[in-house]
Amino acid sequence: MKDENEDSEDLGMFDSKFWRTSITIVAVILIFAGPTYFTYALNALNIPYLASVLVGVAMLVLGAVLLFLLIRKKVIV
Repeated sequence: MKDENEDSEDLGMFDSKFWRTSITIVAVILIFAGPTYFTYALNALNIPYLASVLVGVAMLVLGAVLLFLLIRKKVIV
């Protein structure tokens, strides 16, 4: 029979509630605000449209990967 300590994975820096919350908020900001508000802000700075869209897509993908890792490490249940 497994002990409770053996069942839990090594979470590394996810041990602290502060880090778990912070990384979750960063992932959500990257997913939702990245493709919308950051793309809009880059357009307002006269950055070419294609570059701003590519930055938005990159932020969406980075946020999704980060969220996937958080779910896989069971930080988000």
